[in-house]
Amino acid sequence: MTSTTDLVGGPFAVIESDPGVFTSLTRRLGIRRLELVELYDIEPWAVDHLSPYGLIFCFMWRKDTHRPTDFNDPAAERVWFANQLSDDACATHAILNVLLNCPSIDIGDELRAFRKETEHMSPVMRGLAITNSPLIRPAHNSFARPSDIRSSLSSIATATLDAIKRKEKQRKEEAAAAKPPPAKRAKLTKAPTKRKPKPKGKKKAADTETEEDTYHFIGYVPAHGKVWELDGLKSGPLEVGELPTPPTHTYHTRSSSSSSTQPIDPESTHGWMDIARPALRMKMDKYGGSGSDNSNIRFSLLAIVDDGYMTASDELELLKRERATIERRLEMGWDARVDQALLSAALTAFELPHSGRTYAPDFGARKMERDMEIMKLGPEELLAAWEECVRKAVAAKVGVEDEYSKGVRANTDHVKRTFDYEPFIREYLRSLQEAGLLNPLLDRDSDGKKRRGRKAVAAKS
Repeated sequence: MTSTTDLVGGPFAVIESDPGVFTSLTRRLGIRRLELVELYDIEPWAVDHLSPYGLIFCFMWRKDTHRPTDFNDPAAERVWFANQLSDDACATHAILNVLLNCPSIDIGDELRAFRKETEHMSPVMRGLAITNSPLIRPAHNSFARPSDIRSSLSSIATATLDAIKRKEKQRKEEAAAAKPPPAKRAKLTKAPTKRKPKPKGKKKAADTETEEDTYHFIGYVPAHGKVWELDGLKSGPLEVGELPTPPTHTYHTRSSSSSSTQPIDPESTHGWMDIARPALRMKMDKYGGSGSDNSNIRFSLLAIVDDGYMTASDELELLKRERATIERRLEMGWDARVDQALLSAALTAFELPHSGRTYAPDFGARKMERDMEIMKLGPEELLAAWEECVRKAVAAKVGVEDEYSKGVRANTDHVKRTFDYEPFIREYLRSLQEAGLLNPLLDRDSDGKKRRGRKAVAAKS
């Protein structure tokens, strides 16, 4: 059996900054019941109802500095953080830095083992482990265009050749410096030659033209009583602020459709967005596109939240079972006493694309609690509860269908993105050339030379 350990590591190709791509990436890594959604505002009305586990912030990177003391926080040693050692891997690094600090998330067996193996490593060694992982790098590159993968391999080859040339040049310089100086010879006088002065500013303009915008991803996550900014290019986690102490008698549940009450644990992250919001505003002000200038937005913000399809599917399945419980308690002839439009809608409102499958671990507890509430209802209350159940089911089914359509579109885009069109284009151009159609399409003659345009001919005449 061949070993799957890659001690050298390969390139991370560029992948598209798209919520669907990153959601598919988390699933390819074995992370369950999560998705990434794009945020268009950071105010409470736009974020808090999503109950995000963490945030991924993308901005146009410019080198900035921090004081060394900013990273000397003893609490940071408990935060799982990896340095970014590979180009174009910042999105995957940001996602891993966030999700490996969320104990309530099911990250899968492979990532769970990876987190345990790297628990006592330094950030640099964790970054090296990510680069050499047989799971993470292939999962990342599976969402890149074939041309981008080839470009990454070409960049590595070019960088390697440049390094060899620099090393060879340095070796020759050292060898030349070690040789004794040659004997002095009489100098021949030569008339000085006049050189044309180089135009000033030309090189600078050329350098400016070749510069490209570089975008970088960082993460924000609540962990160990604080909110952290996790930037793989920095030396460690940067504290944003401390989480507020949860009230003694406060109850909280992540599921929006759940009516159950669970006491907040000591590691609660409730209200962490109130701490992260000022830091995000500062970043947005620094990197442009916020405030009064909204014409040049150079950043995007993604939230890691519960999977929308699974949440909507669980809600519809719960309502389906609630309807069955209510109808078992209703008296004969109840169908004539309810809204007839809802009675017709109930024939199709509870149909699911799957057969009774549930995803949330607390689904059974929620159903049992709802069944206990139904047992306490009287005859008239049961009729009202049945009608309300059907209304909710109609809306829940629309939600399931929307999420399913979104998944189909994301999968279609992924197939189009990762399909290699280059062999087809190459063969198509070759066929045109063999048929003698390529040069006319390019406005060239039979020898491949550029023809004079019609405007030039008209001007001459």
